Amino acid sequence: MSTSGRHGQRLKAITQEARDLFQQKFQVRERTLQVSREIIRHSANAIRAIHRGEFQEGRKLLEEARPLARELHDLLPNDADIYFGGFVEDAQKEFAEAHATLAFVASSALPTPKELYVTRAAYFNGLGEAVGELRRYVLDSLRRNDVAQCEELLDLMDEVYTILVTMDFPDAITRGLRRTTDMVRGVLERTRGDLTMALRQQTLERRLGEMEERLKG
Repeated sequence: MSTSGRHGQRLKAITQEARDLFQQKFQVRERTLQVSREIIRHSANAIRAIHRGEFQEGRKLLEEARPLARELHDLLPNDADIYFGGFVEDAQKEFAEAHATLAFVASSALPTPKELYVTRAAYFNGLGEAVGELRRYVLDSLRRNDVAQCEELLDLMDEVYTILVTMDFPDAITRGLRRTTDMVRGVLERTRGDLTMALRQQTLERRLGEMEERLKG
């Protein structure tokens, strides 16, 4: 057999092996995209339910997404390039964010990364994003003149920030956690200012009410 013939056969074998691998990877990528979108949709709807006070509906949506989160976890052990494409991380982060928001607002148990089938980096970025949802919840509560839970939620926001600050590792490891931490600091400071003003206003209104009652008496 000629040299060109031998090279031709070897090239065909190499090409077929690559084609099979690419086809398999393509199928994994397509399924991963589909599952990621479903997880993000369930997580977003769960967060909306939580803000409406529909905690049971939020839990139901997150439980429906749990098998998808496990499937996503199981799809990727040999496809790191797909994982680092970004959409998988986004789905895992949204899933962790929704669970953390529910746990904080409904005073339920906070699940671990392992229980959610997400990476540690996605989990802690999700915790940071949950602080933004807590700010929204606090502001909605203040508009309703309901401050009972606000101070407790502010303490939780502060605790999350304190934890995130200690994760002082390169972004290549934590997947942008430093940027998330900076966001959390700003959200925390603004929320503390808003809550302080609301509490002062409430105290002032109570004192004015007491003065009016004394004047009437």
